[in-house]
Amino acid sequence: RRPVVQMMSSTLEKPTTTQIKKMPTQTSGGFFTTSRPEDRRVTYEADEKPAFKVVYVVLESQYQSSMTAAVKSLNLGNDVRCECVGYLLEELRDPKNVEAFRRDLSDANIFVGSLIFVQELADVVTEAVAAAREDLDAVVVFPSMPEVMRLNKLGSFTMASLGQSKSVIGDFMKQKKKDDQGSFEEAMLKLLRTLPKVLKYLPGDKAKDAKSFLTSFQYWLGGSPENLRSMLLTLASTYVAECADLSTETLDKLIIPDPVLLPDKGIWHPLAPKVFEDVDEYDAWYDAEHNVYVEQQRQTEGQQQPTVGVVLQKSHINTGDAGHYVSLISELEARGARVVCIYSGGLDFSGPMKDYFVSKKSGQKTKVDSVINLTGFALVGGPASQDHPKAVETLKALNVPYLCAVPLVFQSFQEWQASELGLHPVQVALQVSLPELDGAIEPIIFAGREGMTGKSVPLDDRVSLLAARALKWATLKAKENKDKRIAVTIFSFPPDKGNVGTAAYLDVFGSIAAVAKELHRKGYDLGEDFDAETLTAENLMDRVLNDKEAKYDSPTLNVAYRMSLSEYYDKTPYAEELHENWGPAPGELNSDGQNLLVFGAKFGNVFIGVQPSFGYEGDPMRLLFSKSASPHHGFAAYYTYLEKIFEADAVLHFGTHGSLEFMPGKQVGMSATCYPDRLAGTIPNLYYYAANNPSEATIAKRRSYAATISYLTPPAENAGLYKGLKELSDLVSSYQGLRESDARGPSIVNSIIAASFTCNVDKDMAFFISKDAALYASLNSQNPFLEEETANFDAKDVSLDARDQIVGLVYRKLMEIESRLLPMGLHTVGVPPTAEEAIATLVSIAEIDRPEDDVVGLPRVIANSQKRSLEDVYKNADAGILEDVDLLQKITFATRASVKALVDASTDSDGRVKKVEPVAKMFENAFNLAPYRTALKEAGFAAAANDPKLTPLFDYLEFCLTQVVADNELGALVDALDGDYVVPGPGGDPIRNPLVLPTGKNMHALDPQSIPTTAAVDCARRVVEKLLARLAKDNNGAFPESIAFTLWGTDNIKTYGESLAQVLELVGVRPMPDALGRVNKLQLIPLEELGRPRVDVVVTCSGVFRDLFVNQMNLLDRAVKMAAEADEPLDQNFVRKHALEQAADMGVSVRDAATRVFSNAAGSYSANVGLAIENGGWENEQQLQDQFISRKGFAFNSDKPGQIDQQTELFKSALATVDVTFQNLDSSEISLSDVSHYYDSDPTKVVQGLRKDGRTPSAMMADTTTANAQVRTLQETVRLDARTKLLNPKFYEGMLNSGYEGAREITKRLRNTMGWSATAGGVDNFVYEDANDVFIKDPDMQKRLLETNPNAFRDMVGTFLEANGRGYWDTDDDNIDRLQELYQEIEDRLEGVAA
Repeated sequence: RRPVVQMMSSTLEKPTTTQIKKMPTQTSGGFFTTSRPEDRRVTYEADEKPAFKVVYVVLESQYQSSMTAAVKSLNLGNDVRCECVGYLLEELRDPKNVEAFRRDLSDANIFVGSLIFVQELADVVTEAVAAAREDLDAVVVFPSMPEVMRLNKLGSFTMASLGQSKSVIGDFMKQKKKDDQGSFEEAMLKLLRTLPKVLKYLPGDKAKDAKSFLTSFQYWLGGSPENLRSMLLTLASTYVAECADLSTETLDKLIIPDPVLLPDKGIWHPLAPKVFEDVDEYDAWYDAEHNVYVEQQRQTEGQQQPTVGVVLQKSHINTGDAGHYVSLISELEARGARVVCIYSGGLDFSGPMKDYFVSKKSGQKTKVDSVINLTGFALVGGPASQDHPKAVETLKALNVPYLCAVPLVFQSFQEWQASELGLHPVQVALQVSLPELDGAIEPIIFAGREGMTGKSVPLDDRVSLLAARALKWATLKAKENKDKRIAVTIFSFPPDKGNVGTAAYLDVFGSIAAVAKELHRKGYDLGEDFDAETLTAENLMDRVLNDKEAKYDSPTLNVAYRMSLSEYYDKTPYAEELHENWGPAPGELNSDGQNLLVFGAKFGNVFIGVQPSFGYEGDPMRLLFSKSASPHHGFAAYYTYLEKIFEADAVLHFGTHGSLEFMPGKQVGMSATCYPDRLAGTIPNLYYYAANNPSEATIAKRRSYAATISYLTPPAENAGLYKGLKELSDLVSSYQGLRESDARGPSIVNSIIAASFTCNVDKDMAFFISKDAALYASLNSQNPFLEEETANFDAKDVSLDARDQIVGLVYRKLMEIESRLLPMGLHTVGVPPTAEEAIATLVSIAEIDRPEDDVVGLPRVIANSQKRSLEDVYKNADAGILEDVDLLQKITFATRASVKALVDASTDSDGRVKKVEPVAKMFENAFNLAPYRTALKEAGFAAAANDPKLTPLFDYLEFCLTQVVADNELGALVDALDGDYVVPGPGGDPIRNPLVLPTGKNMHALDPQSIPTTAAVDCARRVVEKLLARLAKDNNGAFPESIAFTLWGTDNIKTYGESLAQVLELVGVRPMPDALGRVNKLQLIPLEELGRPRVDVVVTCSGVFRDLFVNQMNLLDRAVKMAAEADEPLDQNFVRKHALEQAADMGVSVRDAATRVFSNAAGSYSANVGLAIENGGWENEQQLQDQFISRKGFAFNSDKPGQIDQQTELFKSALATVDVTFQNLDSSEISLSDVSHYYDSDPTKVVQGLRKDGRTPSAMMADTTTANAQVRTLQETVRLDARTKLLNPKFYEGMLNSGYEGAREITKRLRNTMGWSATAGGVDNFVYEDANDVFIKDPDMQKRLLETNPNAFRDMVGTFLEANGRGYWDTDDDNIDRLQELYQEIEDRLEGVAA
């Protein structure tokens, strides 16, 4: 039943994806749209009638048809003539269109603009209109950027002082915005309603002209051809001299006296006789006249009819451009749903939601089961301003799934379909990123403009998908839990028996057991034999891995379903398209040669399945492809099984992260040919994602339609000291007590030096001394930490100050190791940290200054109490000044003790924080003995204990403690499965942003146009200064000419754009906010102010960064080109120097030669270097380097923002100039050996191979995980990482306590360490040697690893052998013989058990 479509089929054209592919598309020339303003031009045959010309610029195209109709109706009459031409804002990226725009303005009478909110295009409009403004008779600009609004000109009415000085209208709008937290447009609407009150304060002429402006705005909002005709004629007759003599009779005939407007808000339906302003009246009409057949059928069958709330944009209804809305409404109704479609006069939809989505008859009970927002905008506010807290409160009260679909604005359907990027980046920022902050999910493209008419056209298959998914979410609300079928999907990466249940820092099987128990408690059917009391992670693992012995290997995992080829091809429409990459089914993956195999196990209505791998991990040729291959048949069969055979009501992807969201397809705005869209189907997708990884979680949200639920990373502890490091620390303590003893002092220093060699700390010390000329001279020009010089060194031959500095340097290195935060073990979903486990995180939170919250960090409070600058303490301690090293250590211990006192006061007898008690205030009020103040006094900082700045700091820490120990991970999952709204929250580093906690939120990233923030720019400047100072110190004062940068999505979310700002700082360009606070303007910093040369950069962006921050890639490219085109001395501008050289060598313009921003092809991710190393699928380092060049050599060009082109030669040419490679570490939770990402994108050896002199570039790392940011060499960082994790008993024992998955985590870190040998040569031999001593030489450790996870242990042994075989580890024959024998023993054992 499709009543609406049947009535309107003659007016609707709904192209399918197939039809679009057949439609001709123009080449884009690098722009997002090739539509032509000339197609919008309306002219007339010249005669004697009065005539005027109108030029308009709009963001969206829905006004095009109304404006065209309005002008044509004028020209059909006998009284006046009008020429009209319209420009879509996006078309003004094309210089040819800009020139045409200027020409049109030169002889125009009236200019009209609306919603001009894209800064770089607003600049174009402002420049062009300002040049013509004097000659224009009227300029009317409706809500837009302030600088465009200031162009308004109607007689004596202007907005020239908008935002700059006082005015009656301006003050009114500011006050309304302040009172209502609404947008500029909302304030304008309120102004319209109270027009008489405002105008009485204005002089006569100004009142007349202001009224003309506001009446014009009313006509504009009305949107119909009649309204727009009246607007144009009113403006022409009042302000255009040629039309001033139009007769009153003519004007009365053509002008509507009052704009015809729909109510400010209401319920609209295409078949309703009117707009309803009362929900009960609408229901009465709907049930009596429209829904009769469905309602009768529902009552007969006893089914509940789902209700979908739909949010519409009023302008589309006003202009008659609602075909796309009609299409979705009819699709929903044809599927048996009832709809309630609401709109708002402005862009605040919270009021209409409260009024129309709840039933007044049933006491404000929610009457909708899911909501689809079709406007594409945030719920409260338009493109200019948003009120996300207000939106979240509204949606929490409604408590249903909230989908925000997207209409194409800047591209026609054909252009979007042809684009690899997909949705326009400005739309991504405004209509995907911002709604996500409200908790919106599923940004499905459902409509777009038709190229010629500008009309909104629905895309049939997208509309069908959107309707199906919205109703699946609605069904969760109505269906009983016992009938719901849930598919839990786990991952196995790298694909291996020992890796089933892979997820970042998550105890997957333990967490699934917790989820299963909670589902059972909530009434889900997990089978007759399910026993929550006896269920363990081990039980679950046994079922999925086939049986207990399967841990020691079996040919396959447990097979849950065998899919015949006929069934596969019948139920998988795109199966034949996979032949190009994989040949005919079944293939070799997830296959027994005849059927496709679905691995996993069923527990009643709950299926736990293992997602297949990418399939090309071990294939060198496939890894080399610049673009990623399609999923293989086994992967497709898995998702076919979930939807069409198991018939899941919801799928839960378990942990960070799987492969679905990284399958080939558009970046954002999937089409029906994109593989994430095909695979996801119509099943609601829930996804447990680590709270510290918002960037990849956002990819999952946008590409696989996931509703993410954040989970906590494991609690952190200080790494501590162990074995020889502990002994070295004891020697340092001994020295401090005996330093002035002529006999004992020098002797202890000699012992410290000797112990440093034993602990492999010597390399760090030797490097520092070699770069510090003054210290080297004080040591009699000897470096006691070099093997060839240490034998001749005696500490008694140098001064006390020199001995102090040697000990200070060792002491500082030990502090650095001891205090590094270390995630302990693995997290289990639903288990918050204990009080003890929360302390280290709170200490790190306490160390950071937070000026935005008026909070001073505790180390600074303590340093100030000692009359010391904290920066000086850091600087001196880093230089080894013993007194300040000791002071810093005391500050550190005092901070820990003080925070522990706070936590202890709220800890119960079970060691958990049940409720955070404000005991500090109770003690303070009664006895002035707050526990944290007492702790500071006992630590020797009595002055700090009395500092009033402690009160706001510890109030903040109490709030943070509440967040840290709270938990809603299981609750959010159950809510989502009940069809409830999951409250959104930011992802990132909980230390930098405690609002990441508590977990169990629908995680989002941030507004991409908000970075880099001012604070991030300040931090970036300090890091760049340290980097350049370190490099100058290491290179005899010389600055590097070019630095290769890697930019990551998550890192820039966590730090609000610090690494992005570092790139800008190096080239000497300052990011600037526009009038709305969005960072999209740039300013070249003068060389005199910069005080150094501009350093060239080569920026490699991760695929995730590309997807999330393509607007920032535009910013970077513009910055580099700005520097390259600056007419400055080449010895002061290395960007220009290299660009000129490349331009000459390659025969291109300087601007094109200055391309420096690269990434993967759209829809592809990573260099595949990590995949190759993790799976052993590489022959030599040259293959890895070729992969990097091939896959990362796609250039972003801000002059052609609609495409990312492969520019391999330009990429190689830029890399060949690089002196330094550089990356950032910004979080204690993820470091160099935790993930493969860092080495996957490291170009150190790539650069070495491309440089003409073959020199290895310096490899540097910035560490901003603490308040005292550090810049180290890569080797220093790898050493620090190995000491604090891989070689640290606290780390590996914590992992082994997590069992099967923990053993895998240890192996993964060894493998990732070897990755750094392969890509950068950054691993010292002792790291492998010591790891071998810990894990291989110790028979007890061997046994534990073998029993815990034999497959992972085999991989560990294999990694040691591979490291040796590839020349990364030099060891004795006994070690190699032992490893070879051990590998064979494990193999035999696995095969024996399998047999």
